[in-house]
Amino acid sequence: MAITGTSTLTNSIRAQYVSAYLEAAAAMRVYDQFAAPVAKDMANISKGSSIVVPFLSALPPSTQVIPETGDILTTQFVDATATVTPTSRTNAILFSEKLEDQVFTDFTQRAFSAIGQNMMWSIDLLAKTAALTGTLTKSANVRASLDAGTPTHNITKKAFANASVILQAMKVPMFSTPTGGKWLSLMHPFAFSDLFSDAVILAVGEYSQPNVILNYELGELNGFKIVVTPWAKVFWNAGVVNASSVATTLNGDTNPMATTIVVTANTNIVAGMRLGIGTVETANTHYDNNESCIVAATPGGTTVTIIGEGDNGGLRFPHTSGDTVKNADSVYPVAFGGPESMAKVFDPAVGEYGEIIGPRPQGLADQFTSLAWKWYGAYAIIAQNRILRSEFSSLMDA
Repeated sequence: MAITGTSTLTNSIRAQYVSAYLEAAAAMRVYDQFAAPVAKDMANISKGSSIVVPFLSALPPSTQVIPETGDILTTQFVDATATVTPTSRTNAILFSEKLEDQVFTDFTQRAFSAIGQNMMWSIDLLAKTAALTGTLTKSANVRASLDAGTPTHNITKKAFANASVILQAMKVPMFSTPTGGKWLSLMHPFAFSDLFSDAVILAVGEYSQPNVILNYELGELNGFKIVVTPWAKVFWNAGVVNASSVATTLNGDTNPMATTIVVTANTNIVAGMRLGIGTVETANTHYDNNESCIVAATPGGTTVTIIGEGDNGGLRFPHTSGDTVKNADSVYPVAFGGPESMAKVFDPAVGEYGEIIGPRPQGLADQFTSLAWKWYGAYAIIAQNRILRSEFSSLMDA
């Protein structure tokens, strides 16, 4: 009698795990919402080292009268171009056969999910960087001078009124919704907490739409759908230095899920304080391994017990010795835009969400398994008048 083992059902097993990969890859795409494909047929567009997007100027209104003795004057078009340069992205993991044999968790399925999630983070980082490095900006102050204790530096409904006027004047296309055209505003929960506490907004919510307030959903304001997500960009420690300042560095490398860090000096570090770890982003260079944590207990020495965003309550990312550790105010960028605020390009052979490679046996004895993803494409702002970036401090840091 023939015995059917898992080795003969590899396609079925892979199909189940691929769905886990795709779910994770699509689950938290954030800044991608501002981007539209540059063409319906991406097969030919994605070929080549770069894609040139052409523009034709609008014709100015005419006031000329039709002459009776000669022909009318003509007007010339003016053209312009923008360039989108695709790039490749990939990542992979390798695990041993012994690990698969000995673990009691659904390791392989979780590996697919982790690869999908990593793909989402990595690709959305390209969209995030594009969305938040445009030249159309409006903020109360420069980034390094934003102060959590200054009310005009925190987000208010006035910021939405300003953004609405700017996007209207720039004629930025809107999303189509059942209640009419809307733009999108995307922010971190810390920025939203200031907007949510606005007395006028609270009164409107309590008396006309109490479900909005109770569900922690503001809905829309001044023509913007408000999207609040922890995956939104934060410039940790990029604002004003606190009066009780912490300015030190890591004294040793740290691993993901670490619940303690070692600093070179513990001056002013106390329980409950929020610390940022990583290179301070003073310009349009993004470091997405930057993160924040909360001090769990006042340290007696240079070892600090922390609470972070990792799955176990520790750190999310690895950090190297010498990385900055500070408690300055952080800066929360808010992107205001529409569905065509950016352009995106992707290779249809690999797909919009990337392609999973594996699982594949590796090694002379097939003692390892590899799992990888790959993607080829790009995000870019091709018209600087399509997306507005405003930066704010937050009372969460005060």
